[in-house]
Amino acid sequence: MPTFCRHNRLLQNCPICTREQHVELRPVVTPGGQSPSQARSSSGAPRSRAAGGAPPARAGSSRPGNRSSHGVVVRRLERGAEDGYRSALVPGLKSGADAERLAEEVAFATTRLARLSTDPPGLYAEVADPAGEIEERTWLAFLIAYLGPLDGDRPFAGIEQARTDWRSGRPPHLDGVALGPRSAHEAARGTRTIDAYRAWAARSGSQAAAFAGETGWTSERRFARIFERLALPGLDRGARFDLLVTLGRLGVYELEAGTLALGANDTVTVAAKRLLGIGDSMLLERRAVDLAEACQVPLEALDAGLYNWGRGARARLGVPAGVEADESTLAAVQRALGL
Repeated sequence: MPTFCRHNRLLQNCPICTREQHVELRPVVTPGGQSPSQARSSSGAPRSRAAGGAPPARAGSSRPGNRSSHGVVVRRLERGAEDGYRSALVPGLKSGADAERLAEEVAFATTRLARLSTDPPGLYAEVADPAGEIEERTWLAFLIAYLGPLDGDRPFAGIEQARTDWRSGRPPHLDGVALGPRSAHEAARGTRTIDAYRAWAARSGSQAAAFAGETGWTSERRFARIFERLALPGLDRGARFDLLVTLGRLGVYELEAGTLALGANDTVTVAAKRLLGIGDSMLLERRAVDLAEACQVPLEALDAGLYNWGRGARARLGVPAGVEADESTLAAVQRALGL
């Protein structure tokens, strides 16, 4: 009976698992029984430099700026030294230092969500204020997610500089605006994303109607459907997910994430693939749910937690300096990860 590894390969064909489990790697054989070197010679491939030919170009070789000739960005992720760490929850991790950093970032992200629900900082408090007009509150939440809070003493300075009233119809002042580390805005795009968002809301009659969706939807169904509908030009996965989490946590609309909406080539998805040891989107989502349940944290917390872990530096995302992860939450995550 063939045995498959965690990478969905035959065990004897996987260079990673054969090394870990001390199984002999099956040699690569090309059609016709030739070895790879024989196949290259007989197929008329470019000769080596020693034979007098020009050196063959490597497929996907990178140009300056870590960008290949096809425009693909090459990411080099920092990895902790392998020290024997293993956990079924995060099979991709082999370093206790990486696991400890993950615990800290997930605990911080969970603390941030709790703060949004109970004592929202800065402009988040204005979004949460039920006395405010709901169209203006929703518009402000969009600007926060799109431009992103800054790190530092004044996290909302750029958003305050750019903001305009929704009812005025005027676009925000984007020239020279300070952008947060998770901002989706690009100066070259101008106001195209803003214009697309206004057109999206207008098709439903208002922002409130667009985010409310159908009356029979559950909070998870509403989150998933609005996330799909918000796939606007320039509004990336991170901005959409954070916007919906923010609106739900601040009590503006009934929204709750049932998945992490993984699949884009963003920092969160890349980090999830690395941690959870698989690339299939459906299995990624299932393992993410298992991880959140074992750590006793909301699934939504994994979004910011994986973002900061994959980024390699903590973005505070509107949380004031000095606010750190709740100790009991951190302890629970550490226990789940076997630290």
